Amino acid sequence: MKKTLTCMLTLLFIAFASQAQPPVKKGLKDYYKNYFPIGVAVSPRSLKDSAERQLILEQFNSLTPENAMKMGPIHPQENTYNWKDADAIVGFAQAHHMRVRGHNLCWHTQAPDWIFHDKNGNPVSKDVLLTRLKDHINNVVGRYKGKIYAWDVVNEAVSDNNDQLLRNSLWYQICGEDFIFKAFEYAHEADPNAVLFYNDYGTENPAKRERVYQLLKKMLDAGIPVNAVGLQAHWSIDDPSEEAIITSIKKFSSLGLKVQITELDISVYTGKDKDAADANFTAVREQKQLEQYAKVFKVFRDYKQYLTGVTFWNVSDKYSWLDNFPVRGRKNYPLLFDQNLKPKKAYWSVVQF
Repeated sequence: MKKTLTCMLTLLFIAFASQAQPPVKKGLKDYYKNYFPIGVAVSPRSLKDSAERQLILEQFNSLTPENAMKMGPIHPQENTYNWKDADAIVGFAQAHHMRVRGHNLCWHTQAPDWIFHDKNGNPVSKDVLLTRLKDHINNVVGRYKGKIYAWDVVNEAVSDNNDQLLRNSLWYQICGEDFIFKAFEYAHEADPNAVLFYNDYGTENPAKRERVYQLLKKMLDAGIPVNAVGLQAHWSIDDPSEEAIITSIKKFSSLGLKVQITELDISVYTGKDKDAADANFTAVREQKQLEQYAKVFKVFRDYKQYLTGVTFWNVSDKYSWLDNFPVRGRKNYPLLFDQNLKPKKAYWSVVQF
């Protein structure tokens, strides 16, 4: 009798646990197959790890190289290209019938010093810099033509300063705004069928949103072949609001551009959290993250007619670019899968609708 009772209690516990945390029977890509592709930023390391590789194949149908195609890693010296990591990611995607977003062709960060300076360390002329940019884009885009459907052509060129439109980068100091226009022209020449994105963060902020809008409108009015805008979506548990996201999606769509969420993660810390010693994934933060993910994905579903994709920035909490940033020594937990690659409560808030 006692053995039977114990067995019954065990079965009840298992039944309750399975209701509280449903088993993963299908992936994000399956839940959202009638909405938009679901992507993830990866490194070759992610694809070599058998458990991460399996999770990627189960959950996602689009890949973005996190760093492998940025100018510094792929083109460290004028006559040297490192194709190995980028080739590995593209090859993996092709083998498993996944889409690839190229990231990125022109950025003020992770750009090698040689592209801006001559052998004596002096700044190069505008003509030399644009020639180097064109050669870079021709070689990189040309290598993956027909294998990569979209490119983040220019990344984060708009200033965070409300008093100026464009970031005062070396690109801007040498070329003015022309480097942006030319980058899109070069990319279109290299692959006329690729979807070309301008990609930036902070677009939910009204002032920056307006600056990005003005840049894109100027490009379109000038006949520059920009097709889409990427909203990076490095958000937090208390920001942005649903209204801010909706406003951004509608505003950029009004230009006739495709919109994608290109770098999604939701930090469990707010801007007020500065202490590395308080770096815990508490129950309160877990609940707030769950609620924020639920809210933003409801917006994405409600406005699916404007969105052509959603990409998470990294696979799981095992590794995130937000670890140690902006607070050194602080671990972050911004994704839908925990450090053991298991779905978090936030995962179920995204797929149960």
